[in-house]
Formats: sequence, structure tokens, C-alpha cells
Amino acid sequence: MPRPVILGIVGDSATGKTTISGGLVDILGEEQVTHVGTDDYHKYDREERKERSITPLHPECNYMDIIAQHMALLRENEPILKPVYKHDDGTFGAPEYIEPRPFAVVEGLLGYYTPELRDSYDVRVFLAPPEELRRKWKIKRDTSKRGYTEEEVHADLDKREPDSAEFIRPQERYADVVIKFMEPESGDLDKLDAQMILRESLPHPDLSPFLDNGDKGITLVEEDPDPYVRIPGNIDHEHAEEVQEAIWDKLHFASHLRSDKLGQFTVGDETNRSDTLAIVQLLVLYHMVTARAAVAVGGEGARSEDKDEGKDES
Repeated sequence: MPRPVILGIVGDSATGKTTISGGLVDILGEEQVTHVGTDDYHKYDREERKERSITPLHPECNYMDIIAQHMALLRENEPILKPVYKHDDGTFGAPEYIEPRPFAVVEGLLGYYTPELRDSYDVRVFLAPPEELRRKWKIKRDTSKRGYTEEEVHADLDKREPDSAEFIRPQERYADVVIKFMEPESGDLDKLDAQMILRESLPHPDLSPFLDNGDKGITLVEEDPDPYVRIPGNIDHEHAEEVQEAIWDKLHFASHLRSDKLGQFTVGDETNRSDTLAIVQLLVLYHMVTARAAVAVGGEGARSEDKDEGKDES
């Protein structure tokens, strides 16, 4: 049996990791994906962190060695006994027996912190929305789902900022794909713009035929240090369909994965859809599926080690 293909999704708290990963799991099928959140590997529960005055963003607050060990086991098609951290009350639950599947989606705060961890992934994604937007998302999530007051979230954000700057944000340089969701000028949070840095460490699908299509099309922004593709939140639907169709043409061997679930997201109990999110998810899915095809015939995957060399420095 070929080894699993492993996708990493790394970013600060409330950057949209679960939105991206959950959508991909839905499309690939839960029976095909091992979904791991590295928050489960915290050393201390919520009360213990308060007593020690340490944040979960600090490597010393996490079993980094066990994360690396479990990643290596999954990559070798071996099962793991994964710890469980409960975000609703900040305590630990019973460990969970996890069997390897064709794909693994691993999301968390410190996934690219060490060379050993970075080498585990076939595809590395980093989420980096503007800080103002991330704070809005975190306040909304933590007050509605995790039992915090708004004042507590603000205080927690301020306490975490030094660790965010030292440990989380620097990991962006190790990503193959950097995704930045942005508030549009209209302020409509259901139609976020997206910026995507597509680094040469992976061979990306050619988007050049779809660039420079005006205010409602995809554009390439030549900006140092990394040029990026901008996908507007109000992208013309027909244009979005053309882009997706071109990517699916490259994935003709995986046509069974075509799904209306691409781009879906929930707000409360309501399900919405974004063409911009659909393109972002499909570009990530493209790399997962092409890596799987390479591994299935005995290859190592799609990563260009030569182009990636020199970036892996702690």
C-alpha cells in the first residue's frame, strides 16, 4: 500500500485552518483522510497554562517530539494513539486510535517549526490573514464556541502576540502556498478576497490564461518579496467556473472528486458558498491529488527538493 500523502495547514489561531481542512476532508471523503489537529499535543490544559503563564503557541507548551514521531509513523502507514484536547473547556479527553489512510491533513500552530516536521509534508500551506481580520474571527469563535468573554479574548490575544511574532509567523517562509484572505472594499465578510503566493517548491497549474481579467477576474501582483495571485471575492461566476474547469482538466484522473462542496462555508447554522474559496481549495486539492498519483507509482511526490533547499533553517 502506498504511503499517505500529507498536507500541512499551519497558521495562527483563528486564521481559517479548519475551514480549509474541513472542506478538503469533505471532498476527499472522511474514509480517505486522517485528520489531525496538533493542538491535541499541548502539554498543559487551559488552567495549567494560566498557572505557568505560557501560551499554546510556545514550542515548550507542546510535545513537539511526539508530533514528529506520529507524523513519521503515519508516513510509514503505521497507526498512532493520538492525544485529544477539548477546545470547548480546555481539558484533555481519552486518546484516540488513528489508522493511516490515503491522505492525511495535519493542521496546527507549529507544524513547520522544525526541519524534521517540515520534511514530513508533501504539501505545505500557511494561512496569513491580516491581523485585524484574524482578531475579528478569533473573538467571534472563542466567545461563541469556547466559553470566553470578549474581554478575555482581547487579553489573550495581547498575551500571545510575542509568541506569534517569534514562533508562528516566521513559519510562513517554509510554505509552498501562502493564503491570505482579505476583507474586500465592500466590507462583505461573505465575499472575502484571497491572495495566494505560489512558490516554486511545487509545480503549480498554469493560471496565466486567466490573469488580468479586470476588477472581477484573477490578477498577478508583482510585489516583493513574493508575487501573488489575487482572487477577488466578487469574482465573476462564469470566470471562476472556467478557472476551476481548467484545473479539473489537469485532474482528469480524479474526476470522481468533483463536488459542489468546494467553496462551502458555514456562518452559524447557514451554509454559504464562495467561488474564491472554491478556487483556493481546488488549488490545494490539485497538489494533494497529483502527489498521491506520483506516490502510487513509486515516486516520492511532487516536491522540488532543489528549489526548496536553503529554506529549511530553524
